[in-house]
Amino acid sequence: MLVALGLEAVFGWPEAIYRRIGHPVTWIGAAITGLEARMNRPGPLRTAAGGVVTVVVTTSVAAAAWVLTQLLPAGWLGMVLSGVLAAPFVAARSLHDHVAAVARRLAENDLVQARQEVAKIVGRKTNALDMQGVSRAALESLAENASDGVVAPLFWGVLFGLPGIAGYKAINTLDSMIGHRTPRHAEFGRVAARLDDLANWLPARLTAGLFALACGRPGQVARILAADARRHRSPNAGWPEAAMAGAVGVRLSGPRIYGAVVAEEPWLNGGARDPGGDDLLAGLKLYRRMGIGVALVLLALALL
Repeated sequence: MLVALGLEAVFGWPEAIYRRIGHPVTWIGAAITGLEARMNRPGPLRTAAGGVVTVVVTTSVAAAAWVLTQLLPAGWLGMVLSGVLAAPFVAARSLHDHVAAVARRLAENDLVQARQEVAKIVGRKTNALDMQGVSRAALESLAENASDGVVAPLFWGVLFGLPGIAGYKAINTLDSMIGHRTPRHAEFGRVAARLDDLANWLPARLTAGLFALACGRPGQVARILAADARRHRSPNAGWPEAAMAGAVGVRLSGPRIYGAVVAEEPWLNGGARDPGGDDLLAGLKLYRRMGIGVALVLLALALL
């Protein structure tokens, strides 16, 4: 997992490779799309059908990863090759680059382009967001995806190797595609959403702790976590988001628009000010420090 994190942080997933063969997550997404189109039908068995799709996709991806591990040589070479295969399931660099693109547009006072950049990483409507709204959305995405895209896959990879990290990414992709509270997916994606909640329960709290340590004010962040983390609509996302809010000294979450619906979400660290472009840069710095902390933890585990 240390090899995987290092490779992804340095190289990411090159655009030339993506254009030629896509990405392992897009392959998983294509399988989900095909199965969902066939299996998602109204009726009393809709939840069960979604559960079958969730189990089939997750076990198939984990099993394929296990087969690959059996083909690898023993020793250091096998470990390095396993890290190469695991690297696409970590999103350390890609997440940083997407959020940094938003920060650059804000620094240029280009609100239109900043909205377009942040729309790539959030699900809410962005065409009416002001500078503070764009900064808040980007910081929330940075915090939540630090857990979903970095800490959680590495956590399951440490426990179960390549099958663990690949299986987790299948669960997370299922949730992002069908785990929505929409008429089409509320029942069909219920199992995927609950499984994703379970898989992220501990990693989300570990991420919050890492943010608290990385900012150098763990006591202050801990107080905000205790007060606000459980107020979030998600059982997990509130932890890294509340930690980010406390570490940077801004308020996050709050009301937002999804489609035509206004979601009246509670504030995290509500007594603080709204974030701006400089706070987004501070969040990125915190994210990089957290990444170094994750690498040190993995190194320590490897040495032990």
